Amino acid sequence: MTLLHIDHDSEKVGVNLPLNVILPDDLTRGGKPLADRKVLYLLHGLSDDASAWQRYTNIEILAREHGLVVVMPTAGRSFYADMANGQAYFSYITEELPAWLEATFRISSTRENTFVAGLSMGGYGAFKAAFLRPDLYAAACSLSGVLALNALLAPPDKVENPALMHEFGLLFGGLDKLSGSLNDPMTWLKNASTSSAPLPRLFAACGLEDDLLPLNRLFIHTAAQVGVPLHYHEESGGHEWFFWQRQIEKFILAI
Repeated sequence: MTLLHIDHDSEKVGVNLPLNVILPDDLTRGGKPLADRKVLYLLHGLSDDASAWQRYTNIEILAREHGLVVVMPTAGRSFYADMANGQAYFSYITEELPAWLEATFRISSTRENTFVAGLSMGGYGAFKAAFLRPDLYAAACSLSGVLALNALLAPPDKVENPALMHEFGLLFGGLDKLSGSLNDPMTWLKNASTSSAPLPRLFAACGLEDDLLPLNRLFIHTAAQVGVPLHYHEESGGHEWFFWQRQIEKFILAI
Protein backbone atom coordinates (compact mmCIF):
# COMPACT_ATOMS: atom_id res chain seq x y z
CA MET A 1 0.00 0.00 0.00
CA THR A 2 0.97 3.62 -0.45
CA LEU A 3 0.85 5.71 2.73
CA LEU A 4 0.53 9.45 2.31
CA HIS A 5 0.90 12.08 4.99
CA ILE A 6 -0.36 15.41 3.70
CA ASP A 7 -0.55 18.86 5.22
CA HIS A 8 -3.02 20.92 3.25
CA ASP A 9 -4.75 24.25 3.60
CA SER A 10 -8.44 24.17 4.49
CA GLU A 11 -10.55 27.16 3.57
CA LYS A 12 -13.40 25.87 5.74
CA VAL A 13 -11.28 25.57 8.89
CA GLY A 14 -8.79 28.33 8.18
CA VAL A 15 -5.61 26.40 9.04
CA ASN A 16 -3.32 23.77 7.55
CA LEU A 17 -4.60 20.32 8.51
CA PRO A 18 -2.72 16.98 8.66
CA LEU A 19 -4.29 14.22 6.58
CA ASN A 20 -3.32 10.55 6.26
CA VAL A 21 -4.38 8.52 3.22
CA ILE A 22 -3.90 4.86 2.33
CA LEU A 23 -3.92 4.14 -1.41
CA PRO A 24 -3.81 0.76 -3.18
CA ASP A 25 -0.42 -0.07 -4.70
CA ASP A 26 -1.69 -2.04 -7.70
CA LEU A 27 -2.73 0.99 -9.75
CA THR A 28 0.04 0.48 -12.31
CA ARG A 29 -0.42 -3.30 -12.44
CA GLY A 30 -3.94 -3.54 -13.79
CA GLY A 31 -5.78 -2.68 -10.59
CA LYS A 32 -8.98 -0.67 -10.57
CA PRO A 33 -8.46 3.10 -10.87
CA LEU A 34 -9.05 5.19 -7.77
CA ALA A 35 -12.28 6.53 -9.23
CA ASP A 36 -13.74 3.00 -9.02
CA ARG A 37 -12.55 2.16 -5.50
CA LYS A 38 -14.53 2.20 -2.29
CA VAL A 39 -13.43 5.06 -0.03
CA LEU A 40 -13.60 4.81 3.77
CA TYR A 41 -13.35 7.98 5.84
CA LEU A 42 -12.08 7.05 9.33
CA LEU A 43 -12.68 9.65 12.04
CA HIS A 44 -10.61 9.87 15.21
CA GLY A 45 -11.64 10.39 18.82
CA LEU A 46 -11.35 13.38 21.13
CA SER A 47 -7.77 12.78 22.27
CA ASP A 48 -6.39 11.53 18.93
CA ASP A 49 -5.46 12.82 15.48
CA ALA A 50 -5.18 11.62 11.88
CA SER A 51 -2.46 9.10 12.80
CA ALA A 52 -4.43 7.14 15.39
CA TRP A 53 -6.09 4.53 13.19
CA GLN A 54 -2.77 3.70 11.52
CA ARG A 55 -0.87 3.56 14.80
CA TYR A 56 -3.26 1.38 16.79
CA THR A 57 -5.05 -0.91 14.28
CA ASN A 58 -4.26 -3.06 11.23
CA ILE A 59 -6.23 -0.75 8.94
CA GLU A 60 -3.46 -0.91 6.30
CA ILE A 61 -3.79 -4.70 6.11
CA LEU A 62 -7.57 -4.42 5.84
CA ALA A 63 -7.25 -1.79 3.12
CA ARG A 64 -4.94 -4.08 1.14
CA GLU A 65 -7.20 -7.12 1.54
CA HIS A 66 -10.29 -5.23 0.38
CA GLY A 67 -8.77 -2.80 -2.13
CA LEU A 68 -9.93 0.23 -0.17
CA VAL A 69 -8.89 3.84 -0.19
CA VAL A 70 -8.79 4.98 3.46
CA VAL A 71 -8.89 8.66 4.38
CA MET A 72 -8.01 9.72 7.94
CA PRO A 73 -8.53 13.45 8.52
CA THR A 74 -7.75 15.58 11.56
CA ALA A 75 -10.50 17.43 13.41
CA GLY A 76 -8.92 18.33 16.74
CA ARG A 77 -11.44 18.41 19.60
CA SER A 78 -14.14 19.90 17.37
CA PHE A 79 -16.80 17.18 17.63
CA TYR A 80 -16.90 17.58 13.86
CA ALA A 81 -18.92 20.77 14.29
CA ASP A 82 -19.12 23.93 12.26
CA MET A 83 -17.97 25.92 15.26
CA ALA A 84 -19.17 29.34 16.27
CA ASN A 85 -15.63 30.73 15.81
CA GLY A 86 -15.81 30.00 12.08
CA GLN A 87 -13.79 26.78 12.02
CA ALA A 88 -16.19 24.65 9.98
CA TYR A 89 -14.98 21.09 10.57
CA PHE A 90 -18.25 19.45 9.54
CA SER A 91 -18.23 21.26 6.20
CA TYR A 92 -14.57 20.36 5.79
CA ILE A 93 -15.16 16.64 6.35
CA THR A 94 -18.32 16.36 4.25
CA GLU A 95 -17.73 18.89 1.47
CA GLU A 96 -14.27 20.42 1.13
CA LEU A 97 -12.14 17.34 1.76
CA PRO A 98 -13.97 14.95 -0.64
CA ALA A 99 -13.90 17.61 -3.38
CA TRP A 100 -10.17 18.20 -2.79
CA LEU A 101 -9.39 14.47 -2.90
CA GLU A 102 -11.35 14.01 -6.10
CA ALA A 103 -9.63 16.96 -7.77
CA THR A 104 -6.15 15.99 -6.53
CA PHE A 105 -6.15 12.17 -6.76
CA ARG A 106 -9.36 11.38 -8.68
CA ILE A 107 -10.65 9.55 -5.61
CA SER A 108 -14.34 8.73 -5.94
CA SER A 109 -16.94 10.88 -4.22
CA THR A 110 -19.97 8.94 -5.46
CA ARG A 111 -22.42 7.85 -2.79
CA GLU A 112 -22.21 4.15 -3.64
CA ASN A 113 -18.42 4.17 -3.12
CA THR A 114 -18.24 6.37 -0.01
CA PHE A 115 -18.34 5.16 3.60
CA VAL A 116 -17.67 6.80 6.95
CA ALA A 117 -16.80 5.37 10.37
CA GLY A 118 -15.30 6.59 13.60
CA LEU A 119 -14.75 5.92 17.28
CA SER A 120 -15.96 7.85 20.31
CA MET A 121 -16.08 11.51 19.16
CA GLY A 122 -15.47 10.12 15.67
CA GLY A 123 -18.45 7.79 16.05
CA TYR A 124 -20.54 10.86 16.76
CA GLY A 125 -18.98 12.52 13.71
CA ALA A 126 -19.64 9.54 11.45
CA PHE A 127 -23.33 9.41 12.35
CA LYS A 128 -23.60 13.19 12.18
CA ALA A 129 -22.32 13.03 8.60
CA ALA A 130 -24.67 10.15 7.77
CA PHE A 131 -27.79 11.78 9.20
CA LEU A 132 -27.16 15.34 8.02
CA ARG A 133 -25.72 14.41 4.60
CA PRO A 134 -27.31 11.05 3.75
CA ASP A 135 -26.80 11.81 0.06
CA LEU A 136 -23.04 11.35 0.45
CA TYR A 137 -22.61 7.91 2.06
CA ALA A 138 -23.63 4.33 1.34
CA ALA A 139 -23.03 3.26 4.97
CA ALA A 140 -21.82 4.67 8.28
CA CYS A 141 -20.50 3.12 11.48
CA SER A 142 -20.26 4.50 15.01
CA LEU A 143 -17.95 2.66 17.41
CA SER A 144 -18.42 3.55 21.09
CA GLY A 145 -19.90 6.79 19.80
CA VAL A 146 -20.90 9.80 21.85
CA LEU A 147 -24.50 9.45 20.72
CA ALA A 148 -26.33 11.39 23.44
CA LEU A 149 -24.59 14.67 24.19
CA ASN A 150 -27.07 15.93 26.78
CA ALA A 151 -26.68 12.69 28.73
CA LEU A 152 -22.90 12.94 28.44
CA LEU A 153 -22.81 16.46 29.86
CA ALA A 154 -25.41 15.98 32.60
CA PRO A 155 -23.47 14.03 35.30
CA PRO A 156 -22.19 16.16 38.22
CA ASP A 157 -18.53 15.50 37.38
CA LYS A 158 -19.14 17.12 34.00
CA VAL A 159 -21.43 19.97 35.07
CA GLU A 160 -19.04 20.97 37.85
CA ASN A 161 -16.06 21.05 35.47
CA PRO A 162 -15.99 24.68 34.25
CA ALA A 163 -13.23 24.05 31.69
CA LEU A 164 -15.22 21.23 30.08
CA MET A 165 -18.44 23.23 30.10
CA HIS A 166 -16.64 26.18 28.53
CA GLU A 167 -15.09 23.99 25.83
CA PHE A 168 -18.39 22.42 24.85
CA GLY A 169 -20.04 25.81 24.91
CA LEU A 170 -17.50 27.09 22.41
CA LEU A 171 -18.03 24.06 20.19
CA PHE A 172 -21.77 24.51 19.88
CA GLY A 173 -22.17 28.25 20.34
CA GLY A 174 -23.43 27.77 23.90
CA LEU A 175 -24.74 24.66 25.64
CA ASP A 176 -28.19 26.23 25.83
CA LYS A 177 -28.30 25.94 22.03
CA LEU A 178 -27.45 22.24 21.89
CA SER A 179 -30.83 20.59 22.48
CA GLY A 180 -32.89 20.49 19.31
CA SER A 181 -30.00 21.69 17.14
CA LEU A 182 -28.31 19.81 14.30
CA ASN A 183 -25.51 18.97 16.75
CA ASP A 184 -27.94 16.95 18.89
CA PRO A 185 -28.12 13.21 18.04
CA MET A 186 -31.74 13.07 19.19
CA THR A 187 -32.57 15.71 16.59
CA TRP A 188 -30.95 13.57 13.88
CA LEU A 189 -33.31 10.72 14.74
CA LYS A 190 -36.36 12.96 14.92
CA ASN A 191 -35.64 14.53 11.54
CA ALA A 192 -34.79 11.19 9.91
CA SER A 193 -38.07 9.67 11.08
CA THR A 194 -40.06 12.27 9.10
CA SER A 195 -37.77 12.58 6.07
CA SER A 196 -38.22 10.84 2.76
CA ALA A 197 -34.48 10.94 2.02
CA PRO A 198 -32.94 7.44 2.24
CA LEU A 199 -30.40 7.05 5.01
CA PRO A 200 -27.11 5.22 4.58
CA ARG A 201 -26.98 1.76 6.11
CA LEU A 202 -26.21 2.40 9.77
CA PHE A 203 -24.00 0.24 11.99
CA ALA A 204 -23.07 0.80 15.63
CA ALA A 205 -21.21 -1.15 18.30
CA CYS A 206 -20.22 -0.56 21.91
CA GLY A 207 -18.36 -2.59 24.50
CA LEU A 208 -20.16 -3.95 27.55
CA GLU A 209 -17.51 -2.39 29.81
CA ASP A 210 -17.52 0.99 28.05
CA ASP A 211 -18.59 4.06 30.07
CA LEU A 212 -20.46 5.27 26.96
CA LEU A 213 -22.65 2.15 26.81
CA PRO A 214 -25.70 3.93 28.37
CA LEU A 215 -25.46 6.68 25.72
CA ASN A 216 -25.37 4.11 22.93
CA ARG A 217 -28.30 2.18 24.35
CA LEU A 218 -30.32 5.39 24.67
CA PHE A 219 -29.66 6.25 21.03
CA ILE A 220 -30.47 2.73 19.83
CA HIS A 221 -33.67 2.65 21.88
CA THR A 222 -34.78 6.01 20.50
CA ALA A 223 -33.94 4.92 16.94
CA ALA A 224 -36.16 1.87 17.35
CA GLN A 225 -38.96 4.02 18.76
CA VAL A 226 -38.98 6.38 15.80
CA GLY A 227 -38.43 3.66 13.20
CA VAL A 228 -34.85 4.39 12.10
CA PRO A 229 -33.20 1.08 11.02
CA LEU A 230 -29.81 0.44 12.58
CA HIS A 231 -27.58 -2.63 12.98
CA TYR A 232 -26.31 -2.59 16.58
CA HIS A 233 -23.87 -4.92 18.33
CA GLU A 234 -22.58 -5.25 21.88
CA GLU A 235 -19.81 -7.52 23.11
CA SER A 236 -17.17 -7.63 25.81
CA GLY A 237 -14.79 -4.69 25.67
CA GLY A 238 -14.14 -1.22 26.94
CA HIS A 239 -13.26 2.14 25.41
CA GLU A 240 -10.18 0.63 23.82
CA TRP A 241 -8.42 -0.11 20.55
CA PHE A 242 -8.72 -3.88 20.89
CA PHE A 243 -12.50 -3.49 20.67
CA TRP A 244 -12.40 -0.94 17.84
CA GLN A 245 -10.03 -3.13 15.81
CA ARG A 246 -12.51 -6.03 15.89
CA GLN A 247 -15.45 -3.82 15.02
CA ILE A 248 -13.91 -1.91 12.12
CA GLU A 249 -13.02 -5.23 10.50
CA LYS A 250 -16.66 -6.32 10.82
CA PHE A 251 -17.85 -3.08 9.26
CA ILE A 252 -15.45 -3.39 6.32
CA LEU A 253 -16.66 -6.93 5.69
CA ALA A 254 -20.27 -5.66 5.73
CA ILE A 255 -19.70 -3.00 3.07
